[in-house]
Amino acid sequence: MAGPADTYVLRPAPSREGAFRLDYGNLLNAAQYEAVTALQGPVLVVAGAGSGKTRTLVFRVARLVESGVDPGSILLLTFTRKAAAEMLRRAADLLDGRCERVSGGTFHSFANTVLRRHGAVAGVASSFTILDRGDSEDVIALLRARRGLDKKERRFPRKQTIAAIYSMAVNKSVPLPDLLEASYTHLLDHAEDLLALQTDFAAYKAERQLLDYDDLLVRLEALLLDHEPVRQRLSETFRS
Repeated sequence: MAGPADTYVLRPAPSREGAFRLDYGNLLNAAQYEAVTALQGPVLVVAGAGSGKTRTLVFRVARLVESGVDPGSILLLTFTRKAAAEMLRRAADLLDGRCERVSGGTFHSFANTVLRRHGAVAGVASSFTILDRGDSEDVIALLRARRGLDKKERRFPRKQTIAAIYSMAVNKSVPLPDLLEASYTHLLDHAEDLLALQTDFAAYKAERQLLDYDDLLVRLEALLLDHEPVRQRLSETFRS
């Protein structure tokens, strides 16, 4: 749940509050309550800062478990391991130890697990190595030096800048030239070299079975879109 405005698109599910240990109606505001109790079908919640997103997720986990959903079929993903662990701890404190059986982690850790188990059908070896941002920057520096781009008369962008640009292009799903035109006009003179270096970077990773953080998400998406048996297996494992 994230976004700039408190907009809720929900499908409420009927329930009998007397059947639940937690008094959700009094513990949550109206919007939070609606998000927590809408258990049937896909639910999109867009909420601004300070609107209680974490609280809503914690109570939603508790509500799912109280509604009889197998904790092992619930998947809670967020952006840091610490946040996921904290939410599940809070859910267990609210309800009971069943919430500790919920699968929780980061989007990247989930992608890592799925790709190691099922990625072979999409050409991803289970033994792939993950590059963190620092590793990626070092590879880019190496490839930049091989092309002599670190010795140009006009200073070429730093490895940190290049890595950030490549990552932004992936996350925005836009071609590198379009991104440079929109957000990095001062680097347009380097566009040809940046494109060539981007190709080198992709080839270097592919040859050595390396995945950076962006690759984890992109390759997971491709795996789920293109391989129905894997998608079906995961959907049967994680129901909520």
